[in-house]
Amino acid sequence: MEPVQAPLAERLRPNSLDDLVGQKHLTGKGSILRNALAQGNVPSMILWGPPGTGKTSIANIIAHSLQVPFYTLSAISSGVKEVREVIEEAKHKLKAILFIDEIHRFNKGQQDALLGAVEKGIITLIGATTENPSFEVNSALLSRCQVYVLKPLDKEELILLLQTAITKDEELKKRKITLKDTEALINISGGDARKLLNLLELLCNASAQSNLIITDELVMEFAQKRVALYDKKGEQHYDIISAFIKSIRGSDPNAAVYWLARMIEGGEDVKFIARRMLILASEDIGNANPNALLLANACFDAVNKIGYPESSLILSQCATYLASSPKSNASLKAIGAASAAVKQFGDLPVPLHIRNAPTKLMKNLDYGKDYQYSHSYEKNFSAQEYLPKEISGTKFFDPGHNAREEELRKFLKNLWKDKYDY
Repeated sequence: MEPVQAPLAERLRPNSLDDLVGQKHLTGKGSILRNALAQGNVPSMILWGPPGTGKTSIANIIAHSLQVPFYTLSAISSGVKEVREVIEEAKHKLKAILFIDEIHRFNKGQQDALLGAVEKGIITLIGATTENPSFEVNSALLSRCQVYVLKPLDKEELILLLQTAITKDEELKKRKITLKDTEALINISGGDARKLLNLLELLCNASAQSNLIITDELVMEFAQKRVALYDKKGEQHYDIISAFIKSIRGSDPNAAVYWLARMIEGGEDVKFIARRMLILASEDIGNANPNALLLANACFDAVNKIGYPESSLILSQCATYLASSPKSNASLKAIGAASAAVKQFGDLPVPLHIRNAPTKLMKNLDYGKDYQYSHSYEKNFSAQEYLPKEISGTKFFDPGHNAREEELRKFLKNLWKDKYDY
């Protein structure tokens, strides 16, 4: 019986940082990970990034470079028992690395089981997550790890990966493969290197031609024939949540509840869905309907208490409400514009009249001098400047064109007159 052949993505997994495609901010010359490897002193870390960006590859490279025992656990199939078994075995080693894929799926108890071993240096923990570790990794464990953010591969890096596959992989080299077009492969993969290589391999295996010319038309024809199954491990995880969010943003409750059902039937984590709606409530609805954020937050709390199957009702109520709500991204644009000003102008001094003056010295330096307490004036308002003089009069917040924010627009214009003349 012939051995099962490893997938293309596994066959091309790099053994050194030089072979890794992408993530040069972490692995390039003079980078933090390269320096740590050179010194043989790699800290415990959380690798945070989308699927197919190299999290597992980086963990393997670290273990290979340091030549230390390497243990791998998946948070989907492992629990406290497996964690403790690895820790007990690692106690007899000088140094060991424990790689935990999808560490965000570990609950607090499972994460707590790692604390002592990480703190004492029994293991060097490398956790991989597609979720924001600030939300999903408990603070005690997070404080003992460095967090490194991985970026989606750009077009040039993905093309390099394709060229490497057809020229260096032993199986693909047996055939004459020409990449006439790459746009469709790149678009469908969405920056996910593993998805890109899987698609290339499936395409090659589906074709009987020894001389295969890959075109955008061929890729699209092949992709449309494939049955799209939901895979919460990553294959369609981001495609479906993207469709869900865009349907809500587009005010289509029918499409929103359909994509929601796809995720529910696929066994998606209720917190993942609820958290995305919580973000959307502020990002895409905001002050057009402030109740949206309240309902989304209540939804998040509720599904944490209940779980499936009842959570599907709560998720559906929230999704259809958000989809049916008026939309505004004014808050998103406002913080974006303000952040751009901070980066452009740096740390501008706070105007003296609105500085805090808790001491006599500060008062002598005119901290708080001439500040006008708003509640002492008519309509609880005084037309004084609150921005640094270098950006005085800059407008960051522009209310959206919906009933609620038109009221805000009218209110601000009535107060500020020409200065806030929207």
